[in-house]
Amino acid sequence: QVQLVESGGGLVQPGGALRLSCAASVLAFNFGTIAWFRQAPGKEREGVSCIAKSGGSAYYADSVKGRFTISRDNAKRTIYLQINNLKPEDTAVYYCAAAWRLPCSSDYDRGPYDYWGQGTQVTVSS
Repeated sequence: QVQLVESGGGLVQPGGALRLSCAASVLAFNFGTIAWFRQAPGKEREGVSCIAKSGGSAYYADSVKGRFTISRDNAKRTIYLQINNLKPEDTAVYYCAAAWRLPCSSDYDRGPYDYWGQGTQVTVSS
């Protein structure tokens, strides 16, 4: 069974930080690429970051470079997204997604992704 469960979202003031988690089932954790996407109200879903199965490569959207860090803990089968210096425009539902054959490369956001989590809400507001 493939499962991806996000957590860690919440209401944060601008400039604050959050760490999102994506807990993966054994099968999902062995997919080639796991990525984070986000979707703000009234906007299209956008890719945020991806990390390869090996952890050796990661990519970020230009809008989040320098503030977001993706990582994976193999022992916990969890992928993390550390978000620093949060901005109101980061407000969105954040999803993790797993792709079996897709490499984590510069066009990771094109997909296709095989499985998606249910999402976790991040709201940045004072």
